[in-house]
Amino acid sequence: MAAAAVESSFDVAFWFIDRALDDNEYLQPQKLHRLMFLSQAYFAVAYHGRMLMPAVFVAGDLGPIEPNVFRACALQRPAIEPSPLPDMVAQFLDGVWRRFGSHSTESLSRQINAHAPYRDALNKGPRSEITLKAMVDFYGRKASAAPEAATAVGAPPVTQVLRPRVMRSQDGKPVSVRKWMPPVKSPGK
Repeated sequence: MAAAAVESSFDVAFWFIDRALDDNEYLQPQKLHRLMFLSQAYFAVAYHGRMLMPAVFVAGDLGPIEPNVFRACALQRPAIEPSPLPDMVAQFLDGVWRRFGSHSTESLSRQINAHAPYRDALNKGPRSEITLKAMVDFYGRKASAAPEAATAVGAPPVTQVLRPRVMRSQDGKPVSVRKWMPPVKSPGK
């Protein structure tokens, strides 16, 4: 398995906190954890199982959480200097923020808590790990195989989460481009 794209889950948490502040918004801790969870899941889908951050998500009573960030940020933002994020990670997180940042904490929690990775982990008991494989299976294959059904339960396909890059054509006109993603093959084909 390839190394995580960033050094620490705190780098991702601080990116979201700072982004919310840039938008004059207070980012509630539970919403932060939902955004981090979705980022880890969709990054793994987009980059063939690669982890965004070295983090373990567990099924908490209110939804998925990253326990280390949860404990460290319980009282206030810890005095940790975040590492700069690679451009592709910052662009990816921007896509997650644009897709899910406007949702309320309750809405995100309701959606994610209805998803199989969280439900299956919670059925094993509180604080059970939500595996990266379960995230990729649900947010990747299920959302790609039946996008309209997945969108109905709040799990859009990765193509609706990734923000296209704007580049210039040979004529200087702006064009949107996306990373090519091979089609998902059905097990029966």
